[in-house]
Amino acid sequence: MSEAAIDRILPLPAEEGIGDRQIAELYSDGAGDPWLRVNFVSSIDGAATRQGLSGGLSDDADHRVFDILRRLCDVVLVGAGTVRAEGYGPMRVDALSQRTRRDSGLTAHPVFAIVSASLDLDPESPIFRDAPERPIIVTTELSRPDTREALAEVADVMVCGEVRVEPALLLDKLTARGLTRIHCEGGPHLFGDLIATGVVDELCLTVGSTLEAGAASRIAAGAAPILPLGMRLAHVLRAGDTLLLRYVKRA
Repeated sequence: MSEAAIDRILPLPAEEGIGDRQIAELYSDGAGDPWLRVNFVSSIDGAATRQGLSGGLSDDADHRVFDILRRLCDVVLVGAGTVRAEGYGPMRVDALSQRTRRDSGLTAHPVFAIVSASLDLDPESPIFRDAPERPIIVTTELSRPDTREALAEVADVMVCGEVRVEPALLLDKLTARGLTRIHCEGGPHLFGDLIATGVVDELCLTVGSTLEAGAASRIAAGAAPILPLGMRLAHVLRAGDTLLLRYVKRA
């Protein structure tokens, strides 16, 4: 894991060069159970991707926090489009993260939950074939029964809605499995649905120090909520010109 230096700006007093344990404590502070955390990176001008990929905006500090956040969760939730675009493999964490997770009473690796209405997924993919924990596929009643049956050989298939995946039902089914610390890594349409349903407890946003312009998407897309979700700034970390922001839902 990268050892990019990270300083705490807020809460005060500021502190330079904080370690992984302190960072993990900051991201755990006030987190309930169950808890839905969403993690994104963007440029200063709001671009969520560079050349179509969010990874182009990330730096060493973002990677460091990204790894720490995976240590804290039971399940990593990702939309299938993001899985394909970003080239996800099996949901594995590094050796240090495995030890930290075991010490916290968690499985060595998080469960991988993929949201896919169309089920355009390959059962022979390493995502399933080499998974250390049996993955979950979240879909709808409109998905093809034969495709669901084929994927059920390599993953647990959860139907969470008729036409669209219903976030509240999805969260209920995950928490019923004991997967209460839910970490969502996108994409924008899944995040938009989570916002519209009002189920987001936390947003972790890395703001990289570039202006991207162009036609890049925002971090959230789709239907707007009936009322905007009010969020509270919980902490600010800095690594050079990069800001790492944590917002939690207002009580």
